[in-house]
Amino acid sequence: MTVALPLVALYAVFLAWYGGRGRPLTPDEVARYLARLRAASGDQPGQAHLADVERLVAHDDGREFVMHNLIRYRGQALYPPGHAYGPSAPAADRRYGKAIVPYLLRYGNVPVFIAKRSGSFVEPAGAEHWDVVAMVRYRSRRDFLRFATAITQDQIAVHKWAAIEVTQIFPVRPLVSLIFVRGAVGALLALIGVVLSL
Repeated sequence: MTVALPLVALYAVFLAWYGGRGRPLTPDEVARYLARLRAASGDQPGQAHLADVERLVAHDDGREFVMHNLIRYRGQALYPPGHAYGPSAPAADRRYGKAIVPYLLRYGNVPVFIAKRSGSFVEPAGAEHWDVVAMVRYRSRRDFLRFATAITQDQIAVHKWAAIEVTQIFPVRPLVSLIFVRGAVGALLALIGVVLSL
């Protein structure tokens, strides 16, 4: 019992952080978040995608989702004036990926899957060539907005847009998934409890 209570409390804290079943955004919240994001964007490259963000959050149900990212790199990284980084687009994307981890975790969001292209198979004529596929689980659209605003304010999104020539990004909901985060964390804590009680 002495071991179980702290582990149960820890699991409850994890569930509260991981979330995934929140309340939908209200129209007033959407307007406030978009205003903050617009102000943070200024003249940064991501400014062009504000209408896409607005469309994403227009019909929110408050629930978790996975964002599916298809990415094609530029021939050379394209930073705005005043950024002294090298010309490698993949390096710019790695810079972005490392920098966003604390921001993702702060809002209960986690990378699910990141992969580099390793060949070709079925490709219709004229299909886009993608270099990277990435899937990120967001706790809610509210948390996506919090994350997007924070990384834009802190000039982190600039690395993403320096790296990417073309991208296609859209939310998905798993129909079948073998990724059981809540269950895996619960099982790990249960295993720790068993080991500590022996």
